Amino acid sequence: MAGAVALAVLLGVAAFVIFNRDHDCSGGKLPLSVVAAPDIQPALQKIAGDYNKSLQSIDSKCVEVKVAKENPFKAANNIASGKLTPDVWIADSSLMVSEVRATTAGAAMPEPSGSVARTPIVLAAAKSMASKLSGSLQPSWAGMISAANVANPDGPGRKVRVLALDPKKNSAGLGALLAASGAAKEAELDDKAMVGALKELSDQVVPSPDALLASLAVKSGSKVPVGVAPEQAVYAHNLKKPDSLIVPLYPEEGTLSLDYPIVITTKSPDIRKAADAFKAELAGQSAQKTLREHGFRSPDGKAGDVLTKDKGFDPKTPEALKAPDAKTIAAMAQSWSRLSLGTRMLALLDVSGTMAYPVAGAGMTRMQAITKIASEGLGLFEADSEIGVWAFSTHLQGTQDWRELISVGPLSESVNGVLRKDAFSTQLGSIQAKPTGNTGLNDTLKAAYAQMTEEYADDKINTVLILTDGAGNDDPEGGISNAEVLSYLKKTYDPKRPVNTLLIAFGPDAPKGKAQMDALAKATGGEAYIAKNILQVRDFFAQGMARRLCAPRCDG
Repeated sequence: MAGAVALAVLLGVAAFVIFNRDHDCSGGKLPLSVVAAPDIQPALQKIAGDYNKSLQSIDSKCVEVKVAKENPFKAANNIASGKLTPDVWIADSSLMVSEVRATTAGAAMPEPSGSVARTPIVLAAAKSMASKLSGSLQPSWAGMISAANVANPDGPGRKVRVLALDPKKNSAGLGALLAASGAAKEAELDDKAMVGALKELSDQVVPSPDALLASLAVKSGSKVPVGVAPEQAVYAHNLKKPDSLIVPLYPEEGTLSLDYPIVITTKSPDIRKAADAFKAELAGQSAQKTLREHGFRSPDGKAGDVLTKDKGFDPKTPEALKAPDAKTIAAMAQSWSRLSLGTRMLALLDVSGTMAYPVAGAGMTRMQAITKIASEGLGLFEADSEIGVWAFSTHLQGTQDWRELISVGPLSESVNGVLRKDAFSTQLGSIQAKPTGNTGLNDTLKAAYAQMTEEYADDKINTVLILTDGAGNDDPEGGISNAEVLSYLKKTYDPKRPVNTLLIAFGPDAPKGKAQMDALAKATGGEAYIAKNILQVRDFFAQGMARRLCAPRCDG
């Protein structure tokens, strides 16, 4: 009995020594500051609270973890610039961390050392409307591109309105575009489809997953709204708003995921030990259980008990697409920035006498065909685009070869009590060819190019659009020559403030002027097209938008 008592005393002493060694706070507290993405911060705060209560110590100091929330993009910029100095940063995506580390300011940022959790990026729709998508949109990235392609209005976009998260402010938005781009290449979709989709999505951006998911329950006309969001955001939305449930739609090609990387930024040896200890805690069974209870998956993609089929989720680990490299991420971010730039355009509409000629087999005149092309093309631009129209032929206004029909300005702006967009429809519907008029293109183009150069808008793509039957310049009374207008354009064009010229010709005379059209376009980094049918204009405008990605050096 005495031996047993002695053994118990020794074991108790040993346990007391071990406990106090691991929970020795005699040296005070060791603060560990963590900045986390807002969606995962509540779960991490709970884990940190339990961890602090357990009195985990480093060199006789008890670690005290505080978890603050910050938008990952804002945090990235502030950490790179030194304005924010957490000990640990838990962003929502390695994609975004890679993008920051590829910049000069962020080059010194440490690489991520592990992942806290994972949530796949999915398509999403209101549960009440999801059944209406069958037949019009399959859950896939290729389907999303087709539905969003502004140059394909006869596709699934007739029944579906696709909403996007701004990739410059949201990692899920960036991940969705990268996944869609990769899927488009695998499906061998042409670049025009991707450009058309990106252009449309840039006009349908929503600032946050919460706002996007809330808007999915609001039907817009006959179209069913579909968006992109992290799976965990769908779970959190449904928990808060059970009366407007959202269902995730898992892309059939697979997807990318938010992986919540751990970036340890502290340079203090003691705090580094604390950061490593908390990192180990986050990988533990208890912390992982808490994260799964909040709708996240484990780093290997396993779902918790809350992501069940009866709630609309697929517990299976989604197929993972190959993660893009830093160069691909940067290229996508740049493409989005260029395509999301606004438009400032002056359209020059040929009303010369040849425009009154009939189009063989079409049942319309060239004038009617060109105005239909103009309506088709200008209808692709967003409401805040700044667009104006001039008509041109010889002696349209005294001795001047052009007449302003609508001044350049936002389509959504009122002019004399009428929306500029509606004024376009009225003008294009009533315009007539001048029976005795010659073309007078060169003088018109010089005046238009001078105006657009003088009124250049830095935040927009600046373009002079020429719609003609392609006969080229024809001015019996003189005017500037072909050589003179080319010389003027080459001298005036500034690649740092580019005003591009886009020419679209339609009619049997168009091929005769193609060489001059090409020369005019090339002088300003633009492009010239001959339309064989009216519907081709959609492709031409999409190609014009695609040139934003390479401007001002599209032709080398």
